[in-house]
Amino acid sequence: MFNKKILAYLRFLPVQLFFGLLLCTWIPYLFFDWDYLTQGFDKASTFNILISATLTLLTLFTLNLIRQFPGINSTSYILPVFLFWFIIIFALAELTHFPFSFIYYCLSSVCLLSYLFIVNIINRRYEVQTLAYIPVGRALNMPEQVPSADWLKLDTTNLDQYVNGIVTDLHSYDLTADWQEFIANKTLQGIPVYHHRNIRESLTGRVRINHMYENELGSLLPCENYMLIKYCLDILIILLLLPFTLIIFLLTAIAIKREDGGKVFYVQSRVGYRGEIIKVYKFRSMREASKEVLTVDNDDRITKVGKFIRKTRVDELPQFLNVIKGEMSLIGPRAEFIDFAVKLEQQVPFFNYRHIVKPGISGWAQVNQGYATGAEETQLKIEYDFYYIKHISFTLDLLIFFRTIHTTLTGFGAR
Repeated sequence: MFNKKILAYLRFLPVQLFFGLLLCTWIPYLFFDWDYLTQGFDKASTFNILISATLTLLTLFTLNLIRQFPGINSTSYILPVFLFWFIIIFALAELTHFPFSFIYYCLSSVCLLSYLFIVNIINRRYEVQTLAYIPVGRALNMPEQVPSADWLKLDTTNLDQYVNGIVTDLHSYDLTADWQEFIANKTLQGIPVYHHRNIRESLTGRVRINHMYENELGSLLPCENYMLIKYCLDILIILLLLPFTLIIFLLTAIAIKREDGGKVFYVQSRVGYRGEIIKVYKFRSMREASKEVLTVDNDDRITKVGKFIRKTRVDELPQFLNVIKGEMSLIGPRAEFIDFAVKLEQQVPFFNYRHIVKPGISGWAQVNQGYATGAEETQLKIEYDFYYIKHISFTLDLLIFFRTIHTTLTGFGAR
């Protein structure tokens, strides 16, 4: 019983941080150096502990922030997040000439990586939620709409098992006085009660829009201060990646030119920030045609080189120029073709609202769904875009950044 309680407490970030710092700073010394027991910590030992503790804190904090967003399989983020902070901290330590031991740093990192997978197993045990729902109004079909949770249908006001929360349509006229009393009693007992729209949004990562007032999107303008910080971060990341991207640019240009001798770059007119028309730059991945049409699965216009660069998203790299010009961001809703955008304005409610932020090279819809072509897929994409606009933050952008790395490696959603 004691062991089970300890494991349950490991769900909480402060406990994870305590054990993480203890294990990842102390255990390496068992294999590395025992002199500190008699002589105390010297300057090098202090720096060893400092960089190890920094790596542990930043990695655990980042993974904890990522887990808060819906539809996240945290297992796939452990390695990229760990490697990201491992490289950043090591580079900073080298640049500042800290007297630290690389062997100790590696031993500590192995301990941390092992610890992260153990914590992840414990977290996943508690990730699936059991939710009871009152089948009235728009909450009638919650199990079909949100299959990621375990659902318990309430036909009566008797609830004799543990649930993580109760879901219903709080605006429904079918919510009788008995149900309202039931909700009040369960709230007093500490069981949270959710409106169907809020729980659907938090578990699917999408915002469904039928009426503007439902989510008050008209009043949700992105914070101007964060948008300025976001632009500065975009420029900083592009500059840091420049030595690597220049090599990729050169190799890609040579490959495209050698394959068919055509143009290396392709310029497309797209709808950008606040509906303005922008010229988007891409590596040419298809045979040139007289008219722009949407790409479909197994499109025979795609070249051999084009198939590879589209799968790995290398064809998007020239859009760094659009980002530098301030027309786009690294993260944001996808910029649409003009003709396609005009059609969507007529078919999808409040489609234009997605232009309230700059379009991005990658985005919440792209990493969750991939490219969309039909009206039904596009409707889902818009719901993902609205979720991003509603919850835009550094944390969400960081999640999309790591998820973009994952989709780049796997080729998810490429056409």
